[in-house]
Amino acid sequence: MKIDEINIAIIKYLRDGRRSYKKIADKLGLTENTVRSRVKKLTDSGVLEISSLVDPESIPHHSLVIIGVKLGTANMFKKAEMFSRLRGVVSVAVVTGRYDLMVKVLFNGDYGLEEFYTSEVSKIDGVQAMETFVIYKNFNLKVPYVL
Repeated sequence: MKIDEINIAIIKYLRDGRRSYKKIADKLGLTENTVRSRVKKLTDSGVLEISSLVDPESIPHHSLVIIGVKLGTANMFKKAEMFSRLRGVVSVAVVTGRYDLMVKVLFNGDYGLEEFYTSEVSKIDGVQAMETFVIYKNFNLKVPYVL
């Protein structure tokens, strides 16, 4: 399937895409109102977020990288929250091991790694070191379209 600008626009509009509550209810043997009520409670509580996901390799001129971040502070959760708000960031995880954070970032032809480092990461104090892992081939990895 060819992914063009129209497809990308559709994906953006489907960030809050939903499957029919009726179809779910029929499959589970519930009423549509029960499904609707449960979905509302799950989304209101932050347990569930309904969105469309894309394979970044299928979209021309897009790439996904993982960046290991070593911090100079013990306040990893605050820094993780700050990273999560940067342009192109798909997800941030506080981890054990050599790095404090693992950050997944989506890039396209208009926004790349250099701009991410110079315009976005420069806003955050306390970053000691970063290592970028370019994903050449992924398997079963789908991400929200955040650009």
